[in-house]
Amino acid sequence: MARILVVDDEPDIVRVVVKIMENRGHLVATAHDGVEALERIQADPPDVIILDLNLPRMDGFEVCRRVKGDPATRHVPVVMMTAAYVSIDDAKHGQEHGADEYVVKPFLREVLIHNVERLLDRASPAS
Repeated sequence: MARILVVDDEPDIVRVVVKIMENRGHLVATAHDGVEALERIQADPPDVIILDLNLPRMDGFEVCRRVKGDPATRHVPVVMMTAAYVSIDDAKHGQEHGADEYVVKPFLREVLIHNVERLLDRASPAS
């Protein structure tokens, strides 16, 4: 069981992602903007962050940059979520800021599960 932080300002997306992750046995916390996300991450770093790109108060690029730039949290894998209309340059920009995976909304449940669990396996001390 992993601790996952879901960061998105769209309540329907949050609800779906939380349900998917809880059904996999994970503990899930949420944040609805970039500033709240950083506060939660700094207070109690999760095992994985599922992070929307377009957020109020601070975008996902900046959240990811700060997470990966902090020695206390740089090890936390980040799955960046973005809308289908976002360009390939934005995906590259996300990777430059440290995103470990990219998921395009609307996403297939199986793709999100695969990406999160692969990152958890990679981060586990036994691997």
